[in-house]
Amino acid sequence: MTKYRTTIAGRNLRHRIAYVLVRDALAVLCKIWFRYSVSGREHLPTSGPYIIAPIHRSNIDTPLASFVTRRRVRFMGKDSLWKHAPIGKIFTVLGGFPVTRGSADLEALKRCVAVLDGGEPLVMFPEGTRQHGAQVHPLFEGPAYVALKRGVPIVPVGIGGSENVMRKGSKMIWPRKCHITIGLPITVEHGGAGRVDRQRMTEITAELTSRLQHSFDDARARVGD
Repeated sequence: MTKYRTTIAGRNLRHRIAYVLVRDALAVLCKIWFRYSVSGREHLPTSGPYIIAPIHRSNIDTPLASFVTRRRVRFMGKDSLWKHAPIGKIFTVLGGFPVTRGSADLEALKRCVAVLDGGEPLVMFPEGTRQHGAQVHPLFEGPAYVALKRGVPIVPVGIGGSENVMRKGSKMIWPRKCHITIGLPITVEHGGAGRVDRQRMTEITAELTSRLQHSFDDARARVGD
């Protein structure tokens, strides 16, 4: 299997230990403030890389998505977050990797594939930016593309209550209950070394839409949202 040569920082032991310490500290704070709970962990693959595809209603969805597994997860961030070295190091420790805003989507997708080549779970928000409401918005095909490139499963994750904690545009973080529902994973075959089948990408994205909506509905129901 050909691997992309895109370098993803933060893979040494020191960074891994720091990730666990920071993630666990955040988990304790979120447990106290959001009273978050998780269901469906039995649906997670027990080993190997996979894609975590959460609903996106709030800035707090990123840390909440990292609580679904004890393994370190990786996620994309705009490259401007890395312009100041100390802040960039923090994001790297927390599993982030930079992508140039406004650049071709292929750059971001290659970096996502590089994460999977390293054997780590990858968080990809299929709705793109933060959205609003109870319905799943039209999904981008990026998760389906990356999954086909490496033949890894996609795990839909519904997050209920996060929009009440911190709405888009808000700077306040309210103490509202959140629940994370991990849905049934979508098994994705390896698409081969050539071009990815666009029809298959569309089929996977449609299936992800359905499963993500089901997980989101369950998560919202558990917090009375």
